[in-house]
Amino acid sequence: MSDTKGLSAFWRVWEDVWPQWPRLVKLVFWSVMIALMISVSFATVIPLLKVMMSEEGLHGWVDRKICNWRYGLDFYVPDRSDFLGEQGNAVLYYLLITRVHSKSWAKEYGLHPQDRIVGVSPYLSSEGQRVFSGKMLEALATCSSGERLVLQVISMADTVPVLKTLEAAAPEKPYLADWAQWPVSFLPRQETKETKLRAIVLIIVGMIFITILRCMARFYQHFLAEKIVLIANTRLRERVFAHAMYMPVGFFSSRGTSDTTSRIFNDVSQSCRGIKVLLGKTLREPLTAAACIGGAFWLNWKLTAIFLTAAPLVLGLFVVLGRKIKKATKKSLAISAQLLGRIQEAMRGVRVVKVYNRQDHEIGLYERTNQALLKQLIRIARVEALTNPLMDVLGMFAGSAALLLGAAWVIEGYEGMQSSTFFALVIFLGTAAESVRKVSDVWNEVQRANAAAERVFAVLDEPLEKEEPDAFDLAPLREKMVFEDIRFTYPGAAVPALNGITLEVPAGQTVAIVGPNGSGKSTLVNLIARFYDPDSGRILIDGREIRRATLRSLRGQIGLVTQDIVTFRDTIANNIAYGKPGASREEVIEAARRAYAHEFIEPLPDGYDTVIGEHSSGFSGGQMQRIVIARAILKNPAILIFDEAMSQIDADSEAKIHAALQTLMKGRTCFLIAHRFSTVISADRIVVLDKGRIAGQGRHEDLTRTCQVYKNLYETQLIVPQG
Repeated sequence: MSDTKGLSAFWRVWEDVWPQWPRLVKLVFWSVMIALMISVSFATVIPLLKVMMSEEGLHGWVDRKICNWRYGLDFYVPDRSDFLGEQGNAVLYYLLITRVHSKSWAKEYGLHPQDRIVGVSPYLSSEGQRVFSGKMLEALATCSSGERLVLQVISMADTVPVLKTLEAAAPEKPYLADWAQWPVSFLPRQETKETKLRAIVLIIVGMIFITILRCMARFYQHFLAEKIVLIANTRLRERVFAHAMYMPVGFFSSRGTSDTTSRIFNDVSQSCRGIKVLLGKTLREPLTAAACIGGAFWLNWKLTAIFLTAAPLVLGLFVVLGRKIKKATKKSLAISAQLLGRIQEAMRGVRVVKVYNRQDHEIGLYERTNQALLKQLIRIARVEALTNPLMDVLGMFAGSAALLLGAAWVIEGYEGMQSSTFFALVIFLGTAAESVRKVSDVWNEVQRANAAAERVFAVLDEPLEKEEPDAFDLAPLREKMVFEDIRFTYPGAAVPALNGITLEVPAGQTVAIVGPNGSGKSTLVNLIARFYDPDSGRILIDGREIRRATLRSLRGQIGLVTQDIVTFRDTIANNIAYGKPGASREEVIEAARRAYAHEFIEPLPDGYDTVIGEHSSGFSGGQMQRIVIARAILKNPAILIFDEAMSQIDADSEAKIHAALQTLMKGRTCFLIAHRFSTVISADRIVVLDKGRIAGQGRHEDLTRTCQVYKNLYETQLIVPQG
């Protein structure tokens, strides 16, 4: 049982299965019913063989079974050799007891093995008048409970056979006795060729009926299992995505987004496959029937060919169902692609999502797409669940035709067909028609599911962004922002990214942050939105520490324009209004005008309803940056963080971006990670970082004289427009 502990992650997947307990109850019920019906299906072979091999009639077999249950007696069934001895047909006029069950009616009234019953009321024997054994068996099986029963028994307990008369009340009838006798009541009791054939027809009709019921139950059970797994899969995937939206940015910075995306989508699906293995029937995969069909051809190719007449229907059914699956699969793959795109966009733009407090918006969009995918997957599951039962029904009809014809050939002796040959043919065709399931790979599937579940729950077990229990709502910046001796080291890094940063920024001031690569520029501004928390030191807004404020109130007053332009698969209007849900179209257009974006949006065929594709395809870098600036303008934040793009853009776009930036910065506190000379000189103050420390601060003219780091940057790295 040591493996149980090792499957702890896999068992956690069941947290999304248990809420569907009504379906689980139905699933268990139908699984039990299928097992019972399979047992009944095989049981129908017994009376078939009894009739086919002339051991006894169908009535006699049913009566004998009832007597066995009712009286605790086993009777000898004569075969053909019994009629060839000296006594000839004498065996037809007595019931030979072969076994008496302990604690039975027969034991109580003194019946013993080898005793012979020669009369049963109302069919009592007399001199010269013998009673047929079938009549006696019928009387024993059909008499009413408590009815006065008279038996004439030749007792063999003594050395000399003695005829005894036994009178007793008949025992209770088995509760299924009437049900067992009802179907055979449609057949006459006389044993003729015609009645045998009718008995065989009755048995086969019963087999067809049971098979249809079993296949209907199997369809429902299979579909129900698929539905449970798909819903659990959908719920778990939504749960992991919602958790990821509230995880710290540091997790994605250190681990990357592609792995998390794979865990949310692929690993969740893989982990639920183990649930499918457990809920589905383990013997679901069919065995190859080629050897059985070959054996059947060897025995009798004509009957086998009749059995195979269902092949064209099966192929046609595969074509029809295949088209349905193909259509549904195409839709599901398209939705899957949209779903993956939604995940990647949300992960890639997680800073923007957080700073604009749009986690719930992203979760809602994700859930709607995910539900659309669920709808298509359920359609596929329905068709797949219907396929095998339909195959079984067609196989049963074809097999029934072969069985009926073969039975007629056996009775008539056509083509030398013997009972044993027919029995072997039934075995071959039955095995070929009924798929045999295997479970040899179940454990491997569960292990693969457990490995995937461990990766999934590694994400779910990650801590969420920290927020103080008594966190307060932070009012918008009005006076100043202060950095007090800020120190920060990235997890696993040997050198601190920030080392003793102290800075005071009055409200409304624009600060350009410059420095060599790795100097700590992006790290410093990331601390403002609490994407990370400093190891020591404090950041204060109007004298209140931001670490103790609610994340929503802090980020609600921050606008973010990142170096990697982040847009979402949505219309231009919705991208601009991302930070202000519910903004009117007029507000969106006004923000676009102020960002100099309206001039290229308005001529588009769909205007502001144009959908921005993946990776902002169809738009230039300068255009996308102006759309992002329009988003920040519409939000109207008190604090603006602008990470200027390093990519080369044309002079016209640069001029318009610069003009839009001037509009955006007006009247608000701005932190600019600047790479262009025009941006640097427009700032109220320039802060120079080097190796995590402030190397200097002031205006451009002062820093070129007093700060060697800035002077080197100006001469080598700051981009100065040409011409």
